[in-house]
Amino acid sequence: MAKTVTRKARDYDPAKVRAALGAQTEALRAAVHRLCADPQAERLLALPTRLGDWRVRELVAHLAVQLAWAPSRLDQPPEGRAPLELTAWVAGVGSLAELLDAGTLAHTAQAFAGTPAEVAAEFDAAADALLALLAGPEVLDPQRRFEIRLGSMSLADLLVTRLVEAVVHADDLAAALELPEFPHDRFALASVCRLLADSFAAQQPGGAVELRIPPFAVVQAVPGPRHTRGTPPNVVETDPLTWLRLATGRQDWAAAVDAARVSASGERSDLSGLLPVMN
Repeated sequence: MAKTVTRKARDYDPAKVRAALGAQTEALRAAVHRLCADPQAERLLALPTRLGDWRVRELVAHLAVQLAWAPSRLDQPPEGRAPLELTAWVAGVGSLAELLDAGTLAHTAQAFAGTPAEVAAEFDAAADALLALLAGPEVLDPQRRFEIRLGSMSLADLLVTRLVEAVVHADDLAAALELPEFPHDRFALASVCRLLADSFAAQQPGGAVELRIPPFAVVQAVPGPRHTRGTPPNVVETDPLTWLRLATGRQDWAAAVDAARVSASGERSDLSGLLPVMN
């Protein structure tokens, strides 16, 4: 069941979102091409990921689906679904996990089961389709809306959700390939951290805890006495990638605290029972 969300997400500059999504897409393309050109590409594509039974091959296929989703549905007629805020999308997308898993497995079998060179070519087609959309006139139409199972979104907001997919799964790809860190576009990483922080505040409304993700976001959340001035009594601070992993269930809270990736002070600062924000 989707979590209750009452807080509206901040606005994101559409032009900056398009530029960041284009840059993140090209970074993903470069990573997929390096992977598929490796002499050990077949072995690398068969490596496990932290996403259940998905191998790297399924992860690359899922990324391609997410990048090509909007351009593949430009001509889809509206059905009148209710408007959907970004924070509500974050809270609800986990309810589609089984559907997304089935779709990814089917797409892998249909289009991504070939040689590494064929995998790279399929990913190129998805990336090219998204980049063409980002450069086209449709993105300048503020009335253009897309409908997903959770509701109706403006194209501008939908592209923010593609940023989330591109950033979160790029980190999954780096983890599976044991790379030190994916070269995320800075605005893309910042936007995803902010949206996940806003979504946490929406799901846990209040002012008892100040959550800090420098240099990108600060929010107050969690029911309890609200801080008004001076040093907040309950503070949680972490870096952007650790927050990304905590908020999406990729990182265990206790392990992050033990590794000093999270600083948590105050009797209400244990967020282990309130995470993840997005499954």
